[in-house]
Amino acid sequence: MDNLITLVNKIQRACTALGDHGEENALPTLWDALPSIAVVGGQSSGKSSVLESIVGRDFLPRGSGIVTRRPLVLQLHKTDEGSRDYAEFLHQPRKKYTDFALVRKEIADETDRITGRSKQVSSVPIHLSIYSPNVVNLTLIDLPGLTKVAIEGQPESVVADIENMVRSFIEKPNSLILAISPANQDLATSDAIKISREVDPKGERTFGVLTKVDLMDKGTNAVDILEGKAYRLQFPWVGVVNRSQADINKSVDMVVARRREREYFSSNPDYKHIAHRMGSEHLAKMLSKGQLYAILEICRAFDQIFKEHLDGVRPGGDRIYNVFDNQLPAALKRLSFEKNLSMENVRKRITEADGYQPHLIAPEQGYRHLIETSLSTIKGPAEATVDAIHYVLKDLAHKSLTETAELKQYPSLRIEVGNAAVDALEKLRDESRKSAVKLVEMECSYLTVDFFRKLPQDLEKGGNPSQSVFDRYNESYLHRIGNNVLAYVNMVCGYLRNAIPKSVVHCQVREAKRSLLDHFFTELGKKEGKQLSTLLDEDPAVMERRAGLGKRLELYKSAQAEIDGVAF
Repeated sequence: MDNLITLVNKIQRACTALGDHGEENALPTLWDALPSIAVVGGQSSGKSSVLESIVGRDFLPRGSGIVTRRPLVLQLHKTDEGSRDYAEFLHQPRKKYTDFALVRKEIADETDRITGRSKQVSSVPIHLSIYSPNVVNLTLIDLPGLTKVAIEGQPESVVADIENMVRSFIEKPNSLILAISPANQDLATSDAIKISREVDPKGERTFGVLTKVDLMDKGTNAVDILEGKAYRLQFPWVGVVNRSQADINKSVDMVVARRREREYFSSNPDYKHIAHRMGSEHLAKMLSKGQLYAILEICRAFDQIFKEHLDGVRPGGDRIYNVFDNQLPAALKRLSFEKNLSMENVRKRITEADGYQPHLIAPEQGYRHLIETSLSTIKGPAEATVDAIHYVLKDLAHKSLTETAELKQYPSLRIEVGNAAVDALEKLRDESRKSAVKLVEMECSYLTVDFFRKLPQDLEKGGNPSQSVFDRYNESYLHRIGNNVLAYVNMVCGYLRNAIPKSVVHCQVREAKRSLLDHFFTELGKKEGKQLSTLLDEDPAVMERRAGLGKRLELYKSAQAEIDGVAF
């Protein structure tokens, strides 16, 4: 996969040299098709400090106002241990920089060559490569910091210009977003989160980075954010501790700064439990997993096909409606209340409920017992409906796996995605089953009073409610109780026939459509590079076939050469 990252780096360099840097065009450019990681943040969010921590060098211009006024394409290349750090600019191909103070100066000078000293911004990127044994293979695009007001010397349009430039980079579906937000400010006001949410509302390709964790007010912490409770993303949040301005002024070594950062998280009682995934070193390793580009795209293709089945673009979603419209009503109709409402059972329940003293007006406790025992039988059809929908969703997930062409090439990934989908569907089934059964239990726990208030009125129209206490256990009276209970149960069945599908769609179908692979994506972000590589192991049969086709192609080329040699 490192070879793939190297290839992408070379293509990006070629694009920049040829003037293709993703500007708005009538046709998509090669730059647009390449995967990238765009670094987004407001002014003073700590964006520069994060980048320098990842690199382990001071190399970015600093100052007040808008310092970054052109995109900086930063390509990191890991070299052999013991080799010397150096940097190269694409616009100076034969010059190596070993003094990173000069790198900082050249970035500022090259910015002014395009924008002048008027504080204007430009979308033409500066291309910088840094070679070091202390970095991971990674490409980042540092974008101008989002701002709310123009400073002196800048046009009023600069605020919108920067936002439009940032948006043009991060709205591409193959662009990962590194959203930088300071912990000592309210996350709701974060410029990075605001704009990333607009282009990536589900957080599928956004990495959240929380800076200045150590500068929060005393007695507060960022645990809710870092654990994904305050604002949820597909990938875990990473907290970092920036060097202070005093450290920067004193040129505190990056190695020392990283050690202090590790010590802060490991020793702080608020962050001890998540210290293993905090810090700039962990952030760099996480971002360097280039395999994520390929895996996420393949997973999204599967997820989209699954949604198309549910939405009717592809066949199969109508089977869900069939369960609601045919299977559930049929199951409710098949329910038999004859045994529970037989004359013998009604008499038994009424007399048992009366105890030693017969009821005076109506056998309320007897009614309640008969109704509750009758309604409890509806749990069976409710659970059967949930299970039927689960079977349909599992089948559609299986079909989606077979229809995702990209997964056919990677059997390991296909198995992982399939297992993740089934696990997610089973959890949704369990939650849906609880909700459907709860609907039935709610009907058992509280009866509709209006139904029973009408009964005396009905009796007055033709019944005889004035029977003596001693007549109230006769067959006619018990038969009437059984009919009243059956009428009430049928009324509830009519209601649940509509309520159960609503519950199932809300808890099961809609959630499967919205978040089928959410947990898989979260776990994916925690995997190491080697684990990710195994997911992209190709099917041996495919590899063998490719090798065979390659040999055949060579034979054809040789044959063509022979023919050309004797052609007149």
